[in-house]
Amino acid sequence: MQAVRRFPNPRLTGLGSGLFCTATMFALACLIQLLFGASLVVYGVLFLPVCVLTAVWVRRADLVTAVVAVPIAFAVGLLPIADSDGGFGGRVMGLVTALAMHAGWLYGGTLVAGVIVTVRKARMMTRKAAQRRRTA
Repeated sequence: MQAVRRFPNPRLTGLGSGLFCTATMFALACLIQLLFGASLVVYGVLFLPVCVLTAVWVRRADLVTAVVAVPIAFAVGLLPIADSDGGFGGRVMGLVTALAMHAGWLYGGTLVAGVIVTVRKARMMTRKAAQRRRTA
C-alpha cells in the first residue's frame, strides 16, 4: 500500500485528462514508430497503462470524461503508425484499417478505464451516504 502512496496524485479536469491521454498516446506512437517500426501490438500494450492513469488521475467531478477521452486518444495516437499509401485517402484508410484490426486493444483499454471510473464513483457515493447518515 505504501508503494501506491508514493505515486503522484494529480487531479486532472475533464479537458486535462483528455489532453493528457491524447498527447501521451501520440508521443508514444511517434516513439514506437522510431524504435519498432509501427508495431501496433506494442502500441496496444502501452495503451492500457495510459488508460489506467487517465482513469485514476481524473478528478471526481469529471469521471465520465476519462471513458470518453480514452478511445479518442487511441485513434489520434494511431495517426503516426497507421499504414498509408500516401495522400489523405490512404491515411484515412490506414487509420480505419488499424482501428478495425486492433479494436481489442481499444475495447480493452476503454473497459479498464470504465471499471476504474465505476469503482471510484461507487466508493464516492458510499462515502457520501455514510457522511449523510452520520450527520443525520
